[in-house]
Amino acid sequence: MVKAVVLGAAGGIGQPLSLLLKINPHVTELSLYDIVNTPGVAADLSHIATPAKVTGYLPKTDPGMEQALKGAHIVVIPAGVPRKPGMTRDDLFKINAGIVRGLAEGCAKHCPKAFILVISNPVNSTVPIVAEVFKKAGVYDPKRSVVMDRIFGVTTLDVVRASTFVAEVLDDLSLSSSTTVPVVGGHSGVTIVPLLSQTEPPLPSTIDQETIKELTHRIQFGGDEVVKAKDGAGSATLSMAQAGYVFASHIIDAAINGKKDVIVPTYVALVADPEGGEVVKKELGTDLEYFSARVTLGPNGVEKIHPLGRMSDYEQTLIKTAIPELEGNIHNGVSFIADASKL
Repeated sequence: MVKAVVLGAAGGIGQPLSLLLKINPHVTELSLYDIVNTPGVAADLSHIATPAKVTGYLPKTDPGMEQALKGAHIVVIPAGVPRKPGMTRDDLFKINAGIVRGLAEGCAKHCPKAFILVISNPVNSTVPIVAEVFKKAGVYDPKRSVVMDRIFGVTTLDVVRASTFVAEVLDDLSLSSSTTVPVVGGHSGVTIVPLLSQTEPPLPSTIDQETIKELTHRIQFGGDEVVKAKDGAGSATLSMAQAGYVFASHIIDAAINGKKDVIVPTYVALVADPEGGEVVKKELGTDLEYFSARVTLGPNGVEKIHPLGRMSDYEQTLIKTAIPELEGNIHNGVSFIADASKL
């Protein structure tokens, strides 16, 4: 019995993501919320012969957000405007920060123990926004901090792209589903750090350093590739929806259904696992609050944050480049809520 909620369900990511959640056999209730069109999307999806009951909610349907969120086990947030050609994630922040704050306030009020999966960009900043809203609301589990354990930035698309692009370099796309590349750091540009030296199965020795650099750049800026190809008609929506669904499925399997040994990269507060987080901070050489690393999922959300492990000299350089950018992104998110509190 799983109630899943999609906030921003009528958008380019929200609709295909909702479709995928509808066909998940573990989802028994699916709530769709957006500023427009969710009753229509819900009606369309409700004709699919799977167990999930689908309902669409609008803000004008008072109390629409409360009804959508009440009793939720998992909330996925793809709400916000998409990137357009020439648009940076800083430009996105100015628009999407307020949207995410409002939705986070609803989650803190109506489903504080739900698992919150943040897709809305820029993830490096929107995850801290959600966490700060939960802190401000004083929503804590008696034993563990819901804020730190159950809020996730969805970075799965970076992992999906890495597997696909490696398979393309090897000229065999059938390898994409069996190729695993850890991607750490954040979820934008230079903060995306693919650890190609840790690829499983290992890359062949014929892959030279220049190819590694080209692969790295393509993984980091794969989103730009899609924005350019769509020529003003949107950003990566279908691949993001699939990646978001993959991560949501991992949460359903591990955190809700009790599956063991589910380890996935995700952007989290390092304090969620104090011991593991401290190890990562030592590897980074700095006291970052948030970072994408491999995480073991469990009933409480974050069970263990894994070390980055051995990295090549090139990857260590990438980490050093990512850190100042991440620090700025995190500061933007935290200060957005702090500044709003002063008004």
